Amino acid sequence: MKAVARIPERRTFDTLIDARSPAEFELDHIPGAINCPVLDNEERHIVGTLYKQVGAFEARRVGGAMVAANLARHLHTHFADRPEGWRPLVYCWRGGLRSGSMTTWLRMVGWDAQQLAGGYKAWRRHVIDTIDLQAPTLPLVVICGATGSGKTRVLQALAALGEQVLDLEALARHKGSLLGALPDIRQPSQTGFETMLADALERVDTSRPLYVEGESPRIGQINLPVPLVTRMRESSCLEIDAPLPARIAFLLKDYAYLGERPDWLAEQVGRLTPLHGKATVAVWHDLIRAGKLPELFAQLTSRHYDPSYARSQGRHFHAWPDRFVVAAKGLSQPDIEALAREIVERVKMRRAK
Repeated sequence: MKAVARIPERRTFDTLIDARSPAEFELDHIPGAINCPVLDNEERHIVGTLYKQVGAFEARRVGGAMVAANLARHLHTHFADRPEGWRPLVYCWRGGLRSGSMTTWLRMVGWDAQQLAGGYKAWRRHVIDTIDLQAPTLPLVVICGATGSGKTRVLQALAALGEQVLDLEALARHKGSLLGALPDIRQPSQTGFETMLADALERVDTSRPLYVEGESPRIGQINLPVPLVTRMRESSCLEIDAPLPARIAFLLKDYAYLGERPDWLAEQVGRLTPLHGKATVAVWHDLIRAGKLPELFAQLTSRHYDPSYARSQGRHFHAWPDRFVVAAKGLSQPDIEALAREIVERVKMRRAK
């Protein structure tokens, strides 16, 4: 029986085991994998240094002892309750010694363990190919609207209705705007984001609409893949038109936590100095120090966000002149749910033509 499996077979196994170090796993890993390193971060550094400074034999002698100890620990802990028929799939960086060692020992126990051919490097190639191939075929409906229009909440409401949704900001862990960083939440690595994106794209039914928020090519520190940006720019779009007072009220609720982070907020607003000048930004800093977020958001919206939105939409979205507009009376949760239902009906009508 073969002991090597390939990427398309990964979902047929009971457990996906990442045998790389915790640092490698944190940077990116195959969705659903558990981390059972055969070398931890420090051990991997020690073995790598020995390999470069002494030689392959010494690195393998010292590393082999470390691997044996770690495998014994995993057998006593992570794998202690696995049944006889358990089928794990193991991978490391390139499908070499680390995953090979674990696979060998698991098979010696009697489990049908197999090694992922090519390891994480093969997975990374799969991610890139998936995005390149899938993005141009996505049946996107791009949701646009000025800052504070509740676009993300509308996406969530659409998902609750059973519609297909691609929430890029959720994958990027960032709200996509100047103030979009989430408190105490780090963004994923670029490769980690692309892994989550590829995993989502593999599940898309191309016969049904896929709703996505209109984004710039960059969300915080994450760059959206060019094929996806290109597809968004050429797809049909709709615009949520919400009254300014409702938008300000929505922003105050959605960004309420910024009131507890005045120093960070002032730092972010300070980045607008080249666009709006020192005098204007000084006024905004005064509002932050005084805790006057309603006035701050009103000025940021009217003087920065709205003009930027007006300039960018027609330039970025090719179908902007043919968009349909959905008017929002307000942005309470019932209002947003009503918006979602109207969007679904309007899109059905358009697709039926």
